Amino acid sequence: MKITQLRNATLVVESNEHVILVDPMLAAKGSIPSLKYATKQRRKNPIVELPTNSQALLEKVTHCLITHCQKGHFDHLDRKAIKWLRNNNIPVFCSHQDSEYLKKKGLKVQILDKHKSNDFLNGQVTLVPCVHGTGLVGKLMAHGYGFVITLPGEPVLYLSGDTILTPTVQKIIQSQQPEVIVIPAGGAQFDLGGEIIMGLEEALKVGELATGKVIANHLEALDHCPVSRDQLHDEIKKRQWQQRFLIPKDGESIHFS
Repeated sequence: MKITQLRNATLVVESNEHVILVDPMLAAKGSIPSLKYATKQRRKNPIVELPTNSQALLEKVTHCLITHCQKGHFDHLDRKAIKWLRNNNIPVFCSHQDSEYLKKKGLKVQILDKHKSNDFLNGQVTLVPCVHGTGLVGKLMAHGYGFVITLPGEPVLYLSGDTILTPTVQKIIQSQQPEVIVIPAGGAQFDLGGEIIMGLEEALKVGELATGKVIANHLEALDHCPVSRDQLHDEIKKRQWQQRFLIPKDGESIHFS
């Protein structure tokens, strides 16, 4: 298995003949409005371009996974990505709650049942509910699903999706101990309310709970994610986790056997 971080939540998972695009945000730098307004340094999103190897990776994509995409969550599926998926007739796997929305966009939708293990590319995928923030902000968010993916001859992969560290997420990590876990570590936060995804503290807690490899993303791509790669690197170095807690740069690939 090879996982390539593209930008923010967008990544590519390669497993044998299957190439899975996850939560595609393909917009050009600065083409989407800011998510932070109470600041003197307002920046439009995304705040960085896609890496130079993106086009070559996209040309290989055979399937797509969407964790959530409604209520303005352009960072997991934007207009450019919708057009690209439609033009390339890519099968899109998603939860039932997003299926009608995606069908109306003209996409080729495959629904994943949250109540059972689903057949997926000669393997299985199960859905894990996300909590995308709490309180008033949480009520305004689209709470999607993470995915535990088991493919033949590959390490078990848990894509946690946009979530804080909930008891459900902790239970999945501790009881199943997936060999590879991808978490959102940017600490995204609007002008009001608390974090809507894991930040530095919760990302490090995952590192304590997990025995496998942890990959942190949602870093340095959107204006409302304050956690930097350097901050996370410093904490990982203190704990001597460099070999198992990974922070890929945009465009960087990691191989797992």
